Formats: sequence, C-alpha cells, structure tokens
Amino acid sequence: MTTKDPRAAELARLASLVADETRAACLLALLDGRAWTAGELARHAGVAASTLSEHLGKLVAGGLLTEERQGRHRYVRLAEARVAQLVEDLAGQASPHGDVVRPRSLRASSAGAAMARGRTCYDHLAGRLGIAVTDALTGRGLLRQDTGFALTDAGLGWFDSTGIPLDRTGRRPLARGCLDWTERRPHLAGVAGAALCRHALDSGWCVRIGSERAVKVTADGERELAELLGIEARALR
Repeated sequence: MTTKDPRAAELARLASLVADETRAACLLALLDGRAWTAGELARHAGVAASTLSEHLGKLVAGGLLTEERQGRHRYVRLAEARVAQLVEDLAGQASPHGDVVRPRSLRASSAGAAMARGRTCYDHLAGRLGIAVTDALTGRGLLRQDTGFALTDAGLGWFDSTGIPLDRTGRRPLARGCLDWTERRPHLAGVAGAALCRHALDSGWCVRIGSERAVKVTADGERELAELLGIEARALR
C-alpha cells in the first residue's frame, strides 16, 4: 500500500488556480508590482466585470492575491514576492522552445520591443536592461552565478557605497536568479534586485513608459550605469 504525499493535493489546488487563461492574464499583469482595480483587470483580460470578480475571488481565497477596498473600488495585488517568483518562473517556461508570438499590430510590436528592451519583473529589472546590469555586476566580481546567485563581499560593499540599502531582516533571499522570458537567461532578483530597481526608479535612472511594465533608461541613468558598472549606453537602448 502506498502513502500519498500530503503535498500532492495542495500542489494540485495551486496548479488549478493558475490553469485558467483569465486568471493567468491577471497574474501576469500584476507582475508590475502595483495594485490594480477589478475594472482595470477585467478590461486587460477582455472579460466582463462579473466574470473577473469570480476569478479574483478564487485567487484571493487561494492566497495568491490580496485585496483592499477604497470607496467603491476593489484593488488587488500579488500577495507576496514568493507568488511573483512562482508566476515569473512559470512564465519563463511557457515557451521553452523559443516559440514566438507574432504581434498583431504596430502598436503591439512597439510595446513588445519596449518590454524586451527593459521592464520591471514584479520589483526588479528585466529584459536587456536587467541582463546588462546582471552581467556587469558579475563581470566586476560583485555577483557570483557559478554556484547560484550570491553577492560577494565586494558586492555588498558596492551596494553600501552606492547608497542602496539592503534589507536583510526578512526570509527573502538576498540574491537569486530569475529566468528572463525574453532573453532566456537569468537576471538578478531577490532583495538586491528589488533594491536596485527601486533606486533606479527613485533616482530617475529609469522611467516607466506606457501602461505596461516597460521602463526606459534616461540620460542620467546611462551616465550613472556607465560610471558605476561600466555599462555602455548602446546596450541600454
């Protein structure tokens, strides 16, 4: 007689939450790290508000989303960084053979190009921008990738000297690799990735563009990244 692994039922329940195109669309949209209203998500997913409300209820009950109400608006966001990591990892495996979805319009093509150039992946940098930063940190001996992602002592000193504080009080790893779904390589996530992204946006190195997660490096950002990490401006455009 075999004994069922007690985690099997929980894994099946979690998989069923994600195994719906509308719910998957919501989870991917919320990777921008912001709170969305139910109406915004309904328009994004292309479904009726009543249909979307039912899906959100399941995601909230399943612990993947949290919600709050302000007046007549209902806002939802990803419950925590571990949920974002799960969605990111699944999205990275969604087209393992490099299948390309061709954009249906010039606008979609431009948006896709902007996302590939640079974007936020929940709370860290992704796309060519994220990879360029990760490679620069690694090349300068500030980040190790040979035995998993880890900041070196020099890397910890670099964050400190650059004025980017790292919160080491939580359970989240200081550094981890996140598979970039456009570059097919890992970029820096974890506490260090989130801190660097927040600093880049707060300091004006990057600005958000459009309604998606795309970001663009500013002229100030190009100068700072060149000075601090030796990244050439052409790699950021």
